[in-house]
Amino acid sequence: MIVANRGLPSVWLIVNTVVGGTLAAGGANAFNMYIDRDIDAVMKRTRGRPLVTGEVEPIEALVFAAAIEALAFVWLAVFVNLLSAVLAVGACAFYVFVYTLWLKRTSTQNIVIGGAAGAVPVLIGWSSVTNSVGWAAIILFGVIFFWTPPHFWALAIKYEDDYSAASVPMMPVVEGHRATAAQMVIYSTVVWALTIAFWWVADMGWLYLAVAMVLGVAFTGGAVRLYTETDRQAQKQQSLRYFTFSITHLTVLFAALAVDQLIGWGL
Repeated sequence: MIVANRGLPSVWLIVNTVVGGTLAAGGANAFNMYIDRDIDAVMKRTRGRPLVTGEVEPIEALVFAAAIEALAFVWLAVFVNLLSAVLAVGACAFYVFVYTLWLKRTSTQNIVIGGAAGAVPVLIGWSSVTNSVGWAAIILFGVIFFWTPPHFWALAIKYEDDYSAASVPMMPVVEGHRATAAQMVIYSTVVWALTIAFWWVADMGWLYLAVAMVLGVAFTGGAVRLYTETDRQAQKQQSLRYFTFSITHLTVLFAALAVDQLIGWGL
């Protein structure tokens, strides 16, 4: 939003966009827990979820999910703009129908294609300010889209046994750790390239470029180290560290986006 506005947008616009986006993401998450409650009960990582423990009944979860998703659409349409509302609910529909219901249990490419839903928030942020989606926003969408597979595969390596027990064909379960790590190297390199492309297309400053370069080296380098690690147990431990760093990578990158623009415009 700050980059699209070339400075700090209205505080109320920020708040309304974040509230609407949070409701939309929450609705998608609730739908996901409703659909996946059977495999969540099998996986150690998800056994504490409320639908598994019985704290929430399935019909209650379904009604709750639909209600807050509808509220998200209305909130964004009224307080932000219609394009942002359509993008938010569209992302939820893609996540639920394409990822959760179709790909998650049938394809090793589940998180690759399904990850597009998680990249839509950058489009929502951009459209909330401009009421449009430009090339800069699309490249930033690509950053999140290609960042998602190595981010999630790192977690899947750590919890490979969980996914195997639940018969979810995550890449590490089907192709093995080394093949997965090789894919992570490729995707992390693409992320690095796109962060540099964004600097040029969005006319960003040198602060952002410097941060993007350093983060790109670390993100890709971590994937390379994961690929070269041969000890299975060590690889699992290293994958969890990489997963944690991937979150830091994205957080720092977006902080640099904002600071770069605020400093560049004298704020």
